Amino acid sequence: MSEEMRFSVRLEQQQDFQFLVKFDLDDVPELEVDEPKPLGNSAGPNAARLLAAAVGNCLAASLLFCLRKFKQDPGAIVAQVVGHLERGDRGRLRVGSLDVLIHLGDPAGPVPRLAHCLREFEDFCVVTQSVRRGMEVNVRVEDASGRVVFDPRQPGEPGAPAGARIELEHDPGFGE
Repeated sequence: MSEEMRFSVRLEQQQDFQFLVKFDLDDVPELEVDEPKPLGNSAGPNAARLLAAAVGNCLAASLLFCLRKFKQDPGAIVAQVVGHLERGDRGRLRVGSLDVLIHLGDPAGPVPRLAHCLREFEDFCVVTQSVRRGMEVNVRVEDASGRVVFDPRQPGEPGAPAGARIELEHDPGFGE
């Protein structure tokens, strides 16, 4: 059985689609996220951009870690990530792919051990490999009293959608 390490983030709605992200690290400032206009106010990056930033950061940091392990200085690294949105089978937007370009600050020639690191760094990138593999995401919804109203891991009532724990007939869009 593999070792499980945990981390957490908390998102608190500020207004409309703006959320304040709080990290479980004492010295890390909070981050405001929002949806782009016209849905949101573009007050911060949205989830797709955070995903792109996470993948780009993880890859760049992994490459830098490997090079520094061998006492190499590649110069200032810059990662550029382009995300491609596409519509899935049901017409809903998805991040279809991410193109990552990593620029080394120095020419590759004088950086010893670069070839070794280029063979290895992707495999050590936690986020990129998790996204490529398609990680499990468990979702549960609780109401203000703490009552679980949705948990796909729990069986629902007969005829209810998987995981439904309360009647949702009052929602005219439910089940569409």
